[in-house]
Amino acid sequence: MSNVHIFVSFDLEHDADLYELLLVQSQNTGSGFVVSGRSERPTAANSASEKERRRIREADQVIIICGEHTESSVPVSVELGIAQQEETPYFLLWGRRDLMCTKPVGAKPAEGMYSWTQQILQDQIAYTIRKARSDATAETLRSVRPKSGSSQSEVARPRIDAITARGSRFQ
Repeated sequence: MSNVHIFVSFDLEHDADLYELLLVQSQNTGSGFVVSGRSERPTAANSASEKERRRIREADQVIIICGEHTESSVPVSVELGIAQQEETPYFLLWGRRDLMCTKPVGAKPAEGMYSWTQQILQDQIAYTIRKARSDATAETLRSVRPKSGSSQSEVARPRIDAITARGSRFQ
């Protein structure tokens, strides 16, 4: 089964070391995820390139690594906004155990930051994938419409996320 493809959002100025730690963790056997995209410095032309939007849309999930200065990182807030617009599942990861980490602007008040342990990371990825599948199933059930002039039902399938099509070790 395929690994979950993750886009990693982080404060480039202060938390690049945390990204490197997550990247190494993704390369461990049995991690269950692979980093398919990451934060990049914004270009002068625009702060959220179409390339970045596409990478977030194509990811199975976004992990936002929160550090001490995340609330003041405009690129992280932009990436969070893109994830919300594209309806890509995401979660906030507490990056530094010994410091007060902050959420990016745009994070919902009820969203908590998860401690960074291997087990919590795997559990959160699995939970988000299960929720996405459940939401897709509910949408499919809501979209059942009878064919005109037929007794059969036609199911209008919602967009199936790449993770569902590829399969996952969390099934």
